Amino acid sequence: MSAGCSSCCSSQDAPVVDKTYRRILWFSLVVNLGMFFIEIIAGAMGNSLALTADAVDFFSDGANYAITLIVLGMSLQARSKAALFKGVCMGMVGAYVLFVSVSHIINGTVPRAEVMGIIGFMALITNVVVALLLFRHRSGDANRQSIWICSRNDAIGNIAVMLAGAGVWASQTGWPDIVVGLGIAGLGLWGAAQIVTRALAEMRTNDQNV
Repeated sequence: MSAGCSSCCSSQDAPVVDKTYRRILWFSLVVNLGMFFIEIIAGAMGNSLALTADAVDFFSDGANYAITLIVLGMSLQARSKAALFKGVCMGMVGAYVLFVSVSHIINGTVPRAEVMGIIGFMALITNVVVALLLFRHRSGDANRQSIWICSRNDAIGNIAVMLAGAGVWASQTGWPDIVVGLGIAGLGLWGAAQIVTRALAEMRTNDQNV
């Protein structure tokens, strides 16, 4: 690549940072980390796999927003690598929940339905607000798409947690909680596959253009 082309491509590759988007990311980072602490405590107190899975997901999202804030304004290659890293982390979260679910199945854990319902509703409100703020920023590179996918998946997961709480209350068994916990894990693995695939494609395209 010529020096002139390098200069031109570099200016196009590193976009101007959207200050509104940055503020939304900071807000999302704070509320996600806050909900992580609330849900991880509630999951332990309520013996809920679904809440524990959702808490770990909140922590993953907090890291997601933090990484995105760091790479804002950097080159597409840097943003794609960040998206790849986040996708791998999402996959690890899903794998962790699958591991924890084995313990709940073996022990026949019955969670507290009222804790699941209340905390699940709080988490839903949090994620719906974040998703609405991020909706118009959902298009773009793999890094931006990863943010939107995480927020969308979280809102779906929170609805599922509330339904699981109702199922536990009605059945007096832990199976609704386990099923939803596994569902959240599967949703995370699916989202991770989407992000990793898009990030790798961007990285290959960028390498071909060099």
